[in-house]
Amino acid sequence: MNINYNQNEKVLCIEITEEIDHHAADKIRRKVDNEITRYMPRKTVFDFSRVTFMDSAGIGMIIGRYKMMKLIGGSLEIENVNESSKKILEMSGILKIIPISELKMA
Repeated sequence: MNINYNQNEKVLCIEITEEIDHHAADKIRRKVDNEITRYMPRKTVFDFSRVTFMDSAGIGMIIGRYKMMKLIGGSLEIENVNESSKKILEMSGILKIIPISELKMA
């Protein structure tokens, strides 16, 4: 997992580089929670460009981080989602509360 923080814009970007299943979700959750607590960002962005698989544990991890960001007055976004992960997000109803942005070219 790659984590970057933009001090000027107060944006925490988290590039998830592994599958998000019940084994990885807890590890991701702990790392992300530590970074959110450390930086107190206005916005946290999950970059899913390298996520090849996600199950219901990933949904729980995302919802928990969404709630954490709301508690500190921030927001959460997801970007670069592949079709299979997008279907899971749609079925869960997450897309009603968390926006997905399209691929950002560097």
